[in-house]
Amino acid sequence: MKKVGLSSIAATLLGASMLFFSACSGDKPASKEEAKSEAKVESPKVLTFANFRDIRDLNPHLYAGELYAQNMLFESLVHIDSEGKITPWLAQSWKISEDGKTYTFKLREDVFFSDGEKFNAVAAKANFDAILANAPRHTWLESVRLMEAIDKAGGKSVEATSEYELTIRLDAPYYPFLVELGVIRPFRFVSPKAFINGGTKEGVSALSGTGAYILKENHKDQYAIFEANPKYWGEKPQTKQVVVKVIPDNQTRVMALEKGEVDLLFGTNMIDAEAYNRFSKMKGFGAAMSAPTSTRMLLINTADSVMGDLAIRKAIQHATNKETISKAIFSGIESPADLTLAPSVPYANLGLTPYEYNLAKAEAILEESGWKKVEGKKYREKEGKELAITLHYNSNNVVDKTIAEFVQGEWSKIGVNLKITGEEEQANRDRMKAGQFQIVFNISWGTPYDPQSFLAGMRKPVYGDYFAQLGIADKAAIDQSILEALESTSEEKRQEHYRFVLTRLHDEAVYLPLTYERNRAIFNEKVKNVGFGVSKYEVPFERMTLQ
Repeated sequence: MKKVGLSSIAATLLGASMLFFSACSGDKPASKEEAKSEAKVESPKVLTFANFRDIRDLNPHLYAGELYAQNMLFESLVHIDSEGKITPWLAQSWKISEDGKTYTFKLREDVFFSDGEKFNAVAAKANFDAILANAPRHTWLESVRLMEAIDKAGGKSVEATSEYELTIRLDAPYYPFLVELGVIRPFRFVSPKAFINGGTKEGVSALSGTGAYILKENHKDQYAIFEANPKYWGEKPQTKQVVVKVIPDNQTRVMALEKGEVDLLFGTNMIDAEAYNRFSKMKGFGAAMSAPTSTRMLLINTADSVMGDLAIRKAIQHATNKETISKAIFSGIESPADLTLAPSVPYANLGLTPYEYNLAKAEAILEESGWKKVEGKKYREKEGKELAITLHYNSNNVVDKTIAEFVQGEWSKIGVNLKITGEEEQANRDRMKAGQFQIVFNISWGTPYDPQSFLAGMRKPVYGDYFAQLGIADKAAIDQSILEALESTSEEKRQEHYRFVLTRLHDEAVYLPLTYERNRAIFNEKVKNVGFGVSKYEVPFERMTLQ
């Protein structure tokens, strides 16, 4: 009964997690009658998709827009396929210098932006220049730092060495460079004709890319229409039009799919376990699940006066029943996470010993460290101070709320008073970036960002990871090892650095892994070839067909 209850709570409340909107520029909103009429789908070449919010600002050099939509419009030099392999895209081929610092790309000669402008090395350089002009916005990218260093020293990091040859120089070797070029943002190309004041940090005047689709219409907070790009250089998508309806409420989205008003729901936060299991068995519908993509976890602040106690961090590791979280809250869709990064992640298969679920062991650790049970009191104390911890979560995320309530009950069994506090999404992010937390929810960046981007982000106060690690005595050595792993040209040395970093973070119990996320989709059976890209943020419409 307990498992059913938790699952029901998650399913019932998930709609509440989507009840927010983000402001974005767009066309004048149509009336409800116009929206219903114009968004109605009749053609078998039209796929209707539902998302919980508007597409927002799709400038790929910034971070406000929906990633799946940016991926439809804009392309990069290289592509990362579903198996993580780097393949040609707008660059037909490339060469890397022996020292790993110079990349020379041979560009395709048959590509045009959707506004008719030619794509060539000059246009590509203009885009890199626009990104570097806004370098502080891209501090999570080591490659930006390494290009910027060349420019600051008086050199040229990006050059159009011929009409269809682009040369990029880095200040040091950086093995994930091609991966960073291939992810959805910011290294995607916009027509220079759409730049504002010679760049893109102030916005773009048009969403002119080279991708398989163009944005035909956007009726803010109602629906958007994407159409196949008639100027597209590559294989034309069989799905000629994608209509994206904005449906904030989870249960309303699911009902729309069941009624045939939409064809596809896609994404980890768009489909709860109950809906996935129901549609996977329902006649006329299909369901698909990806391999594990990222780790759902709790982030513990080692610099906090309470959580700086390693004994407490280890005790709550042993007091967290991940198996129950997996089965009761996710119906087994997300498997228990033993480690911060799954062994399937490159360089992460290290044979580390997970923290087993063992309440007796957790209590013994606390007892030995001086956190004693006091007669007549529910929670442990040390030197007259109660063992109280606060866990902050995004109040819009009902799954996190459900997990928080579950661990609150679990940890109380070992004498820990866990207080849970929900707050608005931006406030929660600001708290993390400022390091003003004891415990917060966190997630690894997922494929293809793990391990390199996830670990690189730990070196700077971009997210909560940096502040959470400040209580570790050898934090500086951890940061240096991350940098050396990123810049090493030796696989063996790179693995040694990653081993040191991941082992130290594990031993210090900075991260409490919960489950491994998996991307998912439910859809009308007329939609064929539903699959997943390497990133959970991609919705590969171009590969889908309609029967």
